[in-house]
Amino acid sequence: MEKNAATAKGSERLTGRVRGRGASENKVGRFEAVAREVVDDGWGIPDDEVPLRRTQVACETITKVVTRNTSPDISFDRSLNPYRGCEHGCIYCFARPSHAYLGLSPGLDFETRLIARPNAAEALERELRRPSYRAQVLAIGTNTDAYQPIEKDRRIMRAVLAVLQRFRHPVAIVTKGSLIERDIDILGEMAAAKLASLAVSVTTLDAKLSRQMEPRVPSPARRLKTIERLAEAGIPVRVSASPMIPGLTDHELEAILQQARNAGAVGASTISLRLPREVSELFQDWLAREVPGSAEKVMGRVRQMHGGRDYDPRFGHRMRGEGVHADLMRRRFEAACKRFGLTEHLPSLRTDLFTVPAQAGDQLSLF
Repeated sequence: MEKNAATAKGSERLTGRVRGRGASENKVGRFEAVAREVVDDGWGIPDDEVPLRRTQVACETITKVVTRNTSPDISFDRSLNPYRGCEHGCIYCFARPSHAYLGLSPGLDFETRLIARPNAAEALERELRRPSYRAQVLAIGTNTDAYQPIEKDRRIMRAVLAVLQRFRHPVAIVTKGSLIERDIDILGEMAAAKLASLAVSVTTLDAKLSRQMEPRVPSPARRLKTIERLAEAGIPVRVSASPMIPGLTDHELEAILQQARNAGAVGASTISLRLPREVSELFQDWLAREVPGSAEKVMGRVRQMHGGRDYDPRFGHRMRGEGVHADLMRRRFEAACKRFGLTEHLPSLRTDLFTVPAQAGDQLSLF
């Protein structure tokens, strides 16, 4: 059944939990003209018969892959995303609203209807060869995870790294995916030349809670093992204890940092939960379904940190919040970093090594 989206906030809501997925509904994007709404026809489907949502992958051919950023509270000015949408299905993911620009839902569509960019490496090489290009750190994994499950077969990220390696271009990667271990050969060489910075995100040490929040992400123990394997390969790695969810996971901050340090991490960072646009409703639905006893406490703390709102989008406030709980979190983080010998900032990556390699047809230098 369709309704005018201007007058109806409909959604495709399924009964119970969708197996292997974070969201349980497919609320339409904010740019859509109509909304879909499931209506009970009297045949009620039992919770355990909710159909499995299989991953669908479409491909897009792109001419440009580097996205520029001017946000004053972000440390990088350019980023790259091999995929749109993310199969990891993290219910709290602040990138979910980006799917609305594609005419898809930030809910289940975000984690089941993915778009791959198979020519990302070729597009990147074209951009790096432009005479006007000046190298700065390229961030990957800041929107959707480059090492989500479909990368195993698609290998788009691997091809992107090969280009960056040849051009001696610095890269900073954040991931939850243990698949990054596959690329240690490239990342190890780049890190030795101070061309690669890696971060592994660990949100909780509770395996059950992790499975509920981020259903297709490797377990917390597996991510700590990834930190260990990266460190053993001589690659400096940072743990990103993010997002910290007040009233649910924030009590684990020190334990996460300690376990990561024991695994070999040398740096750390943390960001508080962000609930922009559609993420707020999706996350609150998840709270009510999975941890109802904590829902009121969590949202109360979130609003205290964002001036009474679910989210404060102001630069400088959106990733840390303000007030008593935000200040306490920051002090705890700083104290824990000092106690465990973790730095907030890894050494700067080099940009002076950037070089454009010769290609067939180029005029070679005589000197």
